[in-house]
Amino acid sequence: MRHKDPELMKQINAYIGEFYAESDRTPSTTEIARRFGIARSTSQDYLVEMNRRGMLSYAGGVLQVGQMDKIRNRRARVPLVGSVPCGELSFEEENVECVTSLPTEIFGDGQLYMLHASGDSMEDEGIEDGDLVVVRMDAEPRKGDLVIALDADRRNTLKKYGGTDKTERRAMLLYCNRRVYGDKVIYVDQLECQGVVSHVIKKK
Repeated sequence: MRHKDPELMKQINAYIGEFYAESDRTPSTTEIARRFGIARSTSQDYLVEMNRRGMLSYAGGVLQVGQMDKIRNRRARVPLVGSVPCGELSFEEENVECVTSLPTEIFGDGQLYMLHASGDSMEDEGIEDGDLVVVRMDAEPRKGDLVIALDADRRNTLKKYGGTDKTERRAMLLYCNRRVYGDKVIYVDQLECQGVVSHVIKKK
C-alpha cells in the first residue's frame, strides 16, 4: 500500500465524527472522497489503513470512530400542532403541521409537542410572535410555570400560571408584557392544562 498522509488521516477521522454528529450516520466512502478531493478507491484505502493503525474501526464496511462514543444522538419525534395565542384567547388548533425530531439530551424524554407562539403577551418571558414553544404534556403545572391552558369554552392560550387567587378562589393565568397589558389576568374556575412549556426555540 502506498504511503498515507498522517495529516489527512487525522482530518478524515475528525470529519467522520463531525458528519456523524450532524447527520446521525457515518459518511460513505464517496462522501469522504468528495470532501477531500480524492478518488473513492483512495478514500477506501485510507479507511483500511486507519483501521489497521487503530484510528477507527472499519469492519464489514461499517465505520466507527472514537468521537462517536461521546456523541449522543437519541432523538424524540415531536409533532408541531399549529399555534397558540399569547394575546387574547382564540379557538384551539389541533392540526399537525409536521413531525420533527429533537435531541433528548437537550429536550428530554416524555410526551412533547410544539406550537407556534403568536401575539405579544409573553414578551417579558422572552417569547415573541413566531417563536416555537416545546410543551411537555406529562408535567404537573406549578405556580410560575408557563402553561398551555384552556378556558371554560375549550379555548387555549399561553400564559404564566399564577396559582389560585385567595379572594376569587379561581386559577390565574398571567399576561407577561407589563408595557402593553399591565397586570391583566385571566381567571378560570379550574386550571385545565394542556402542558407546561419546557423550551423556547427562537424564530431568529
